[in-house]
Amino acid sequence: MIDYSIEHPGCRIAVVAPTFGDVSGTCFQGESGLMASLPDSCATGYNKSLAELTMPNGTLIKGFSADQPNRLRGPQFHFAWCDEPASFRYPESWTMLMLGLRLGDDPRCVATTTPKPVKLIRDLVKDPNTRVTRGTSYENRDNLAPAFFEKIIKQYEGTRLGRQELMAEVLDDVPGALWQRAQIDSLRVSIVPDMYRVVVAIDPAVSANEDSDETGIIVAGMGVDGHGYVLADLTCRLSPDGWARRAVTGYHQWQADRIVAEVNNGGDMVRTTVATVDARVPYKAVHASRGKVVRAEPIAALYEQGRIHHVGTFDELEDQQCSFTPDNLAGTSPDRVDALVWTFTELFVEVEEREERVIWDEPVRISAY
Repeated sequence: MIDYSIEHPGCRIAVVAPTFGDVSGTCFQGESGLMASLPDSCATGYNKSLAELTMPNGTLIKGFSADQPNRLRGPQFHFAWCDEPASFRYPESWTMLMLGLRLGDDPRCVATTTPKPVKLIRDLVKDPNTRVTRGTSYENRDNLAPAFFEKIIKQYEGTRLGRQELMAEVLDDVPGALWQRAQIDSLRVSIVPDMYRVVVAIDPAVSANEDSDETGIIVAGMGVDGHGYVLADLTCRLSPDGWARRAVTGYHQWQADRIVAEVNNGGDMVRTTVATVDARVPYKAVHASRGKVVRAEPIAALYEQGRIHHVGTFDELEDQQCSFTPDNLAGTSPDRVDALVWTFTELFVEVEEREERVIWDEPVRISAY
């Protein structure tokens, strides 16, 4: 891309990353970003607030966030660089970019990404027009701190995640997992209907340190169409006060009806912590009287029936879902999946088991982005 921008005066180049912070902080200003890689004479016309670089030869390099796919409608380019498209929350950003990649005799795009097995990456790898180049973490060892490299190797070498993160393999679905990527992809949406009800669910971690499990926090709703929608994944590794504030912020942001939280490990601590942040928030404690798989199976069935949709992409959540098997539970605490299960148990399962149909007076209007 550097050579292209210099050798093609007056060309238009798009740089697209998952968020605007990624575009500015990594693609343009990162240690191996454009500003560090371009000759000094070519890197003088950078506008940080716009993530836009005008080179002396007239070439314009413009940054875009994949969180705003509509910003890619209209502009057109000779060349594009997509960083981490596997982590795009809205995969249609790729589609919008391709529609604008139409200038010159041979428009091209280079994508640099962790090879997560999402639909976009699987389709690109299969496309005969795609040239795939793989690089492993071992090949990049000279650029990594020795302690970091040794820690990562020790933790992930020989594991399924290590094959993806260290060896750059695109992995297939886990046999026996309760969810499959193709299923989630087929139900993914970017626009949501009005909501009858919205719930924030918390699966609290037992401890709060750098080695603790994450506290799963999922926001989901039931639409006026009777379908469920995953609206946000606010999962974090914070102190009890930190995750409670995050959950309460999500409650207000999404105009939720209540917060539900699993209290098997935390008891009254969860209720007290949430109330300390905002005592006005409606709260419901839920108890895990059945195993994780038994609780998850009815929710997986709702996906199979086409009744639950992800609003955009939630990488870490979907990774947990598609690795969640009855025999090994992916080898980790499925905190995000647990929180997901509690949201839709509250929205669907308990209501259907009581054979009740609950109607709320006013739907909540929510914009996808």
